[in-house]
Amino acid sequence: MSSNARFQQILGVRFYVGDAQGAIEEVSRKGGLVVVPAAPALKNLAADHGYREALLGADFAIADSAFMVLLWNAINRNRIPKLSGLRYLRALLEEPDFCAPGHTFWVMPTAASAQRNLRWLRESGIRVGNENVYLAPLYDQVIHDEALLEQLEERRPRHIILGVGGGTQERLGFFLKKNLSYSPAIHCIGAAIAFLSGDQVHIPEWADHMGLGWLYRTLADPRRFFPRYWDARHLAPLLLKYRDRLPVTSS
Repeated sequence: MSSNARFQQILGVRFYVGDAQGAIEEVSRKGGLVVVPAAPALKNLAADHGYREALLGADFAIADSAFMVLLWNAINRNRIPKLSGLRYLRALLEEPDFCAPGHTFWVMPTAASAQRNLRWLRESGIRVGNENVYLAPLYDQVIHDEALLEQLEERRPRHIILGVGGGTQERLGFFLKKNLSYSPAIHCIGAAIAFLSGDQVHIPEWADHMGLGWLYRTLADPRRFFPRYWDARHLAPLLLKYRDRLPVTSS
C-alpha cells in the first residue's frame, strides 16, 4: 500500500486507514498528534472552531467511531476499517519503546482516575513514576497550559498520552504540538485506559471489535451516555452532505 493510500479524507479530516500497529509506526517515526474523534464531538465540526482547528492540525485521526465508519462505508466505495482507541492503546502497551521507563507522560482527568490507571499500569508491568503524571485542570475553550509545557520540556518524554475527555484532548494535543520545542508522539486516547483499569465499565475485546463499546457505556451509565450518543445522530446529515469535504463553518 502506498503512503497516500493509507489515508482517507472524511469531512476534511485526514483519517488513517489500516491497523493499530501501522498507525503507531506512522506517529512514532517522527512524532506528531494522533486524534480519536468520537461521533458526538465530530458532529460539531462546523460549529466548534477550536475543535475543528485541532482535528485539521493533527497528523492524522483514527476511525474510532463505529457510527461514522458505518455511515461512510454505506455511502462510499472507499471502505475503511474501524480502529478503536482501545485497540490502539492495547497495541501501544505492547511496544517495548512505549513501555520503557521514562518514555511516557500521562495526562489524567482526576486524582482518582490517575490512581486507578497507574495501579493497573504497574500491575501490568509498565512502570510510570508519579513525576510522569499530570492532573488536567478544567480547561477553557481556548487552552493554554504553561505548567504542563514546563514539565514536558523538562522531561522530554517520547510519548504523551492524553486521557481527558473528547473535544478537550484534541485541543490540548494541538496546543502541545504547536508549543513544544521537540516532536513527541501525542496520543489522544480518551477513556481507553479507563476501560482497562476499571475506572469505567470494562469493554471485552469482542465487543470492541464489533463496535459495541458505546452500548456498554450506555448500559453502565444511561443518564450520562444515552443523551451523548443520541445526539451523535446529527453526524449523519453532515456526512451525507459533505462526505470527504470540510464542512462550511457556521457563523
